[in-house]
Amino acid sequence: MPKVAVYDINGAQTGDIELNDNVFGVEINDALVHQAVVMQLANQRLGTAATKTRGLVRGGGRKPWKQKGTGRARSGSIRSPLWVGGGTVFGPQPRSYAFTMPRKARRLAIKSALTAKVQNGNLVVLEDVQFAEPKTKNVVKMLDNLQSTDNKNLIVVANVDDNLKKSARNIPGVKTIDNLGLNVYDILYHDKVFVTKDAVARIEEVLA
Repeated sequence: MPKVAVYDINGAQTGDIELNDNVFGVEINDALVHQAVVMQLANQRLGTAATKTRGLVRGGGRKPWKQKGTGRARSGSIRSPLWVGGGTVFGPQPRSYAFTMPRKARRLAIKSALTAKVQNGNLVVLEDVQFAEPKTKNVVKMLDNLQSTDNKNLIVVANVDDNLKKSARNIPGVKTIDNLGLNVYDILYHDKVFVTKDAVARIEEVLA
């Protein structure tokens, strides 16, 4: 089992913790991790791009000139796709880009991402993250104590309280989520992942 150090918000090491091999020590599946990221980004797309076909463009009700005798091409509408200002052929229409992955595949992708963070030394376990009042400087001081102020940081807790959420939301590159909101994109996007001991226990309970 991988063993990592446990720190408090002051940056002092308080002990060690053994992580579950079935969650933090799996064989990394790059293909599933990539698919999970593509799925998450695709599900966020609005899919509202739209173009007008020849039937939707304004005008073009009258034949521009007679069929024969002018020496010009046989045109039936000024809104033909061949004309400037005409309709668009096979252009984008409103659609959903969303797709899903099997549950086992999604979970293996998350476990692969967590394992990569552990192997790179970028997963840090914290005793707890509690603040008496919502102040941005509390999180800034905590990250400074943990020597991670220059990184993009993901803070994963068992329950996100208002004080922590309000203290972290104004800091660029810092995001706070609970263990149920853990996802592959956030794990990979942020340089450092800080997880409380309670969140580790819940993650292992769900994914092991």
